[in-house]
Amino acid sequence: MEKTSLGMEENIEGALCYVLGWVTGIVFYLLEKENKFVRFHAMQSILTFLPLSVIYWLFGWMLWWMPFIGWAISVLIGVLMFILWIVLMIKAYQGEMFKLPIVGDMAEKGF
Repeated sequence: MEKTSLGMEENIEGALCYVLGWVTGIVFYLLEKENKFVRFHAMQSILTFLPLSVIYWLFGWMLWWMPFIGWAISVLIGVLMFILWIVLMIKAYQGEMFKLPIVGDMAEKGF
């Protein structure tokens, strides 16, 4: 594995891009200027978890005026986010450029 400009191995830094979802994605995207592997995973983290977080919060808010539907959608999105979080961290740690549909292509191009 290659070292990054931050001095870590790229697979570790790639996995760290997902630890706090889009927040760590933004941090590593701003800090890592050279390593394409890390920048890809940072951007994929942002493009995946920021929209899902917003949708999760919106449907969580819907609990007040649409109790069952808001709760059901919020739970489904939460489960999806958890599964993606685990899978993406593992794939990055294994050194894979694992691309999700749509956002993976966008992340690869640097958005």
